[in-house]
Formats: sequence, C-alpha cells, structure tokens
Amino acid sequence: MPPTLVTVAVGVLIGVALLGPAFDRRSLALVALAAALPNLDAAASLLASGVTNALLHSAFVPAAAAVALYYDTERRESSWLRQRYGWYGVRVAWVAVAAYAVAGIGLDLFNIDSAAVLYPLSDRYYSITGKLVLSTQEGIVQTYVEWGDGWLEVTSPGTTETHRVETWLNPSSGADGDVVRRLRFVDSGWQLVVVIIAAAAAPAKRLLDGGSD
Repeated sequence: MPPTLVTVAVGVLIGVALLGPAFDRRSLALVALAAALPNLDAAASLLASGVTNALLHSAFVPAAAAVALYYDTERRESSWLRQRYGWYGVRVAWVAVAAYAVAGIGLDLFNIDSAAVLYPLSDRYYSITGKLVLSTQEGIVQTYVEWGDGWLEVTSPGTTETHRVETWLNPSSGADGDVVRRLRFVDSGWQLVVVIIAAAAAPAKRLLDGGSD
C-alpha cells in the first residue's frame, strides 16, 4: 500500500482543488485526515486478522457517508450539518468524502497491494494495474481491465485469508526468521514529487487567496 504520507499528500491536493471558499487550515486538516483514515484498518488487523486494506477500504464506507450526507443536506427539511456548520461544513464534508474515496481507497486499489473494495460482501482483494499505450502495430493496448469468460476482470492477488498486506504494524519475517519492520515515507520518485507538490500547493493557495485562514 502507498505510504500514508503520500495518501495525505493526495488528500491535500484534493482539498486545495475542491474546498474553494471553504479553504483554510482547519478544513484542509480535516480533508487530509479523511484521506489517511482508511489506513487505520492496519491497526484493526491486530484485533481481527486479515482486515488490512479491507475493513476501512470498503467502497461501502464512503458510499454510506455520501448517502447520509445527501439525505441530511438535500432531503431533510432541516439539515443538522447545515444548521450547525453552515455552507462551510457541507462543503468540507463532501470534499472529505471525496478524499476518503479517491486518496484513501483509490491509491490502494490502483496498486499491486490491492484493496478489498467489496468487503464485507466479498473478501477478495482487487488490484487495477497495467498499461495504456498506442502502438503502430497493435493500436490501442490497455491491460487494466480484460475480458474473461464474458466478464470484465481485474487482477486479484487473493482474499483476506490468502493475501497478506504488509505494514509497519503487520511486518513480515526475514530470511533468518527475524521480524522486519519498515516505516515507509515514500517508495518512488513520483511519490516524492506528489508530496513536494502538496507541501507547496497549500501555502501557495493561501497566498493567492490573500493569506486567509
């Protein structure tokens, strides 16, 4: 799974892009926290084995939040969220749901470690990885989603029982049997670029908005 720092950085970029007039330190912090929240299922796996990238990476979590938010703000005669926090709270809540889904879940789904996005209805992990190229001989070639037995198929490394997602809280054992813990911050050059851009985008946004909090 991508390091939490990278997940937070993508959440920050989503906040910078979508918060609009609700952008300030508090709203950006809430959106970044929402992006990081799915990674807490690694801690939950200490109590229930096999829920890393499953329990809080389920697509039903942001879907349920979006339905509840829509009902409260659009269908009820008196919105609890709007009465308590006004338009600001509604805007931040929607952006937080987007950050949870895109940064928190999406980054793991489009990664070789995968995510069990249909948990608990299905305990199977899914990983959308591949390539999209234009070839002079083969035309457009994509390997993200393929047809198999009449159905669209994506890569699956296994289920919560057969596939293990390694984290700092759930380390693997080395060749000599010793436990190896790795606290990762960035794994590649593109991830470092994302972190740097996020770190620069937030103060740049404040500066362009006139330094408002």
